Amino acid sequence: MLRYLPFLLVLALWIYAFIDCLNTPEEDVRGLPKVVWVIIILLFGEVLVGPVAWLVAGKVRHSPAGGSTPSEWHRSHRTQQIAPDDNPEFLNSLKAENRKKDEALLKDWEADLRRREEELKRREDEA
Repeated sequence: MLRYLPFLLVLALWIYAFIDCLNTPEEDVRGLPKVVWVIIILLFGEVLVGPVAWLVAGKVRHSPAGGSTPSEWHRSHRTQQIAPDDNPEFLNSLKAENRKKDEALLKDWEADLRRREEELKRREDEA
């Protein structure tokens, strides 16, 4: 099993470089046209020249925004998880929803009361 490891590593790097080249926008490709880079990666992949050349010289590497690495950015911009019963926005939405339901229920009761009063008045007039 261990004797297949170098072959698998070369294959993994070859596939990674190929997919990375295909997914890279044309304006981020350096030196040669994208099609030429794909051919280089495919032709010289077995000896690692093509994939390594692509990773080193073929793609423009952008520096992180603000000069910080992504992990530093995530550490400083971490959002705190709040339980629903402690989240004021969630509680306000529940209050608003309950208020709407209560108003609708009150309107239904008032309409039912008016209907019953009219029916009772009509019975009294008939009698």
